[in-house]
Amino acid sequence: MEGYMLRVTGGNDKQGFPMKQGVLTNQRVRLLLKAGHSCYRPRRDGERRRKSVRGCIVDANLSVLNLIVAKKGEQEIPGLTDVTVPRRLGPKRASKIRKLFNLSKDDDVRQYVLRRPVVSKVNGKQRMKAPKIQRLLTPLVKQRKRHRLALKRRRTLKSKDEAANYQKLLALRMKVYQ
Repeated sequence: MEGYMLRVTGGNDKQGFPMKQGVLTNQRVRLLLKAGHSCYRPRRDGERRRKSVRGCIVDANLSVLNLIVAKKGEQEIPGLTDVTVPRRLGPKRASKIRKLFNLSKDDDVRQYVLRRPVVSKVNGKQRMKAPKIQRLLTPLVKQRKRHRLALKRRRTLKSKDEAANYQKLLALRMKVYQ
């Protein structure tokens, strides 16, 4: 471990209460937490709840301490830094695939999808499996958008016409009553 620099990312004390970032104490405090805060998952919209959390200062009565290797030392740590485990799945979203392979908007994303081999349970044959790409701009998607915008334009024109006709009618009625 000599030369290694580790960053504390969290942990739990002996009773299982989680450490919370920014709480500068080594004891437990009861905080009013809401959606978006760490250490709390709301069950309803807008719900807040007072929860016990432990401060972020490390001391002896922690049972779990979560760390990240910030700087490597001279030697490898067996089982931790000497092996790299590749990610099982590649990106599914079109923009993420573009970002991974540094593609432009004109390139075809479908050719760059990461496929993985899957062995069939029935006959033992191997086949390739690829995710369905999301947010892919196909001609059908573009057509639907064009149609949506055309409907919107048609609606605005219709409402303008109706408003103009109503104003004409109103002017006519006002003339009749005077």
